[in-house]
Amino acid sequence: MIIKLSNDKEIPVEMHKVRIVQKTQLVPLEERLRALEEAGYNTFMLKTKDIFLDMLTDSGTNAMSDNQLAAMMQSDDAYAGSASFYKLSQAVEEVLGYKYCLPTHQGRGAEHLIAKVLVKPNSLIATNYHFTTTKAHFELAGGKVLEFYTDEALLTRSEFPFKGNLNIEKLERTIKEYGSARLPLVRMEASTNLLGGQPFSMTNLKEVRRICTKHNIPLVVDGSLISENAYLIREREHGYAQKSIAEIVREICSLADIYYMSGRKNTSVRGGLLATNSESYFLALRDWLPVYEGFLTYGGMSTKEVEAMAVGMREMVDPEVAGSAVEQVKYFVKLLGDAKIPVVTPPGALAAHLDAKLFLPHIPQNEYPAGVLAAAVYLVSGVRSMERGTISMDRDAAGREALSDLELTRLAVPRRVYTISHLEFVVDRIKWLYDKRNLVKGLRFISEPKVLRFFFGRLEPLENWETKLAGAFKKEIGAY
Repeated sequence: MIIKLSNDKEIPVEMHKVRIVQKTQLVPLEERLRALEEAGYNTFMLKTKDIFLDMLTDSGTNAMSDNQLAAMMQSDDAYAGSASFYKLSQAVEEVLGYKYCLPTHQGRGAEHLIAKVLVKPNSLIATNYHFTTTKAHFELAGGKVLEFYTDEALLTRSEFPFKGNLNIEKLERTIKEYGSARLPLVRMEASTNLLGGQPFSMTNLKEVRRICTKHNIPLVVDGSLISENAYLIREREHGYAQKSIAEIVREICSLADIYYMSGRKNTSVRGGLLATNSESYFLALRDWLPVYEGFLTYGGMSTKEVEAMAVGMREMVDPEVAGSAVEQVKYFVKLLGDAKIPVVTPPGALAAHLDAKLFLPHIPQNEYPAGVLAAAVYLVSGVRSMERGTISMDRDAAGREALSDLELTRLAVPRRVYTISHLEFVVDRIKWLYDKRNLVKGLRFISEPKVLRFFFGRLEPLENWETKLAGAFKKEIGAY
């Protein structure tokens, strides 16, 4: 909740109490430098013991509620027919409005099943923007992902409220050129992770629905961040200010033929699910579920997580839960902007995103500025962020770099985990780094997988910039 203080300053006040804490530590600069070298300058390869604040992702790192933890103690561990599943199924119908529910081990399990059932060789999959694992699954099934983002989507400094909208003109033109049979689905992501957590509008989603209905193309919604998208619709779209988050979520879902999500985000549980009101889609997906995930009533999740997801499904439409990360991100982005640090605006869901192209304009994309910035942020702060740029793209079939549309360094804000003082610390260290940005140089790969290389790829710095940066930091700031 945003509260105005007596000095007219507005701050996001956390609408929860902290009852259990997990200790963290800020290891000395020399240890951070050694950890970074051992990790191959890839923040995914860092160990928790070397991290002060973990802002790599909000996936599976959110704080569960007391009611979720209590529900886990009531789980029914039956392999088939678990009572816990029927609680989840009831919550899905109540909150999302879907009759059929299929749990998966996480969101990419759902993506795999959708690709298995719907995507065929030579398919064209239209989306408002890709996500890394989604694109990989669709391409492995023989499809090609087409990103129909709006003109505003790639403007990192903008006040356009719905940069996650799908470009309707591009969609209609593609259907006319290739025919609807080439498009097995249209995918809308709420909110677009790789564009900076930007939402789509309800008006845009309704237009996409109209086109899909006209051409008999299934509309698939990735609802991993649906409650944040709903929260931002309520804040930004005309006609929705008086609607509840629950009503907006239900309206989004009413427009989709198939819904899927990573439960690791909105429901704060390590799991995922698929949902639909179509019996034919349900049966087609269900038949592959035991092959790749698990039986229908657990789907690769533990029944404890199934119980917690049922509670989290209802809690995610509470405005204080839906807005917990959104309001912290908004405050975080304001602090960064006030410090003249290039950051994506308007603030979206899940994270503050630094514009690495503007932060490090002297580093070309083939030297991975977003990855460089993630490494440098860790070195000067002990904070782990994530590269969302060219490293997150895989090379093409000829081995050439596929340069990313954007070079973003993502500082995720897990729900109900960090405080304002943590955010202020991060901004202080990033401001110091920004003032010393000319010391920072590029990276190059020394080993990289062919698929999703950002997970396990190893890099090394050019011109030993890490040593120079560490020396400047120690001289001005000290060992920490």
